[in-house]
Amino acid sequence: MSQTPATSSKPAAWRTTVVRVTGGVEFWTIPVAILLAFIVGGVLMVVAGVNPFDAYAALVNGAFGTTQHVADTLIEATPLALIGVGIALCFRGGIFNVGAEGQFLLGGMAAALVGQALGTAPSIVTLLGMAIAAMIAGAAWAGIAALLKVYLGASETLTTIMLTYVATYLVSYLLNGPAKDPASPLAQTAPLTSSGLLPALLPGTTLHVGIILAVVVAIAAHLFLRRRVGGFQLIATGLNPVAARSAGLPVRRIFISVFLASGALAGLAGMVQVAGVQGKMIVNLSPGYGYTAIVVALLGRSSPLGALFAALFFGALSAGGASMETSVGVPASLVTIVQYLTVLLVIAYTAFRTLRRPSRTAEGEE
Repeated sequence: MSQTPATSSKPAAWRTTVVRVTGGVEFWTIPVAILLAFIVGGVLMVVAGVNPFDAYAALVNGAFGTTQHVADTLIEATPLALIGVGIALCFRGGIFNVGAEGQFLLGGMAAALVGQALGTAPSIVTLLGMAIAAMIAGAAWAGIAALLKVYLGASETLTTIMLTYVATYLVSYLLNGPAKDPASPLAQTAPLTSSGLLPALLPGTTLHVGIILAVVVAIAAHLFLRRRVGGFQLIATGLNPVAARSAGLPVRRIFISVFLASGALAGLAGMVQVAGVQGKMIVNLSPGYGYTAIVVALLGRSSPLGALFAALFFGALSAGGASMETSVGVPASLVTIVQYLTVLLVIAYTAFRTLRRPSRTAEGEE
């Protein structure tokens, strides 16, 4: 009598890995959602009188057509990945940090000030000092919301949004006042010296080593969730904080820790943008990275590696969208539509699957 191999009833290893990376959602859901979003975007282009094939060809060329275009995609993805990983960790812990934009700006501001103070020091000292200052600034700003939630029961959604407004105006004040470059009429700091700039990764392009930092952070966060006791405690607290507290887990400490980590990563992203792209702190450092990273974390299904891949996807859309607008005349807003449609479709599928599960259970009991 033949016996079925023991491995036949188990899912393939590659499928299990992909499901873990995407936060538990089926591996085919995200590609299908992206395809449907692009189809809808193509229909909108036809209505606008634009050939969608030409438009998408321009988008792909703008994102991957040359070495510099690939560099532009990775540069756009770097801050989104760093912030997105932090927000994904918060989501796994049941925390909604929607104030990463302010933490990002304060991190950039702190990095620029420290970079100026250490301008004559060796590059490793300057960059390390800038990174530490940026992470402390971002974590401290996030810590305010964490303490308000843990000890006063304040909604972190409201407090982080309000703190973002405060951070934005605070940075604007500094750049128009005490920290302003006296040699420039613009609201910005003085340019950093060469020791405060991130080294280039690809010669002949503007790509810097920040993308390596983003990949390392995503992998470290993934391993923390999967291999460390603290990661298990974070996930358990996010699933049910009441049960976690009853089991003896330090829920308050977990909430505060993940908030601080998320803020630190947002601040680090600000430092990377200052030292790797701008070379100084400017008032418009962020085109909305802190808010877009929330969508990145959602598309990545609250998985650090998923957030990394989602950031690369959004980076390609951002870099290619500019080319699509200049080459074919498609409004860049259509790229935003594709981005958010993708997330909405993934969320809609997840909600549909969740709603169907109880009905299937009831049918099985009958």
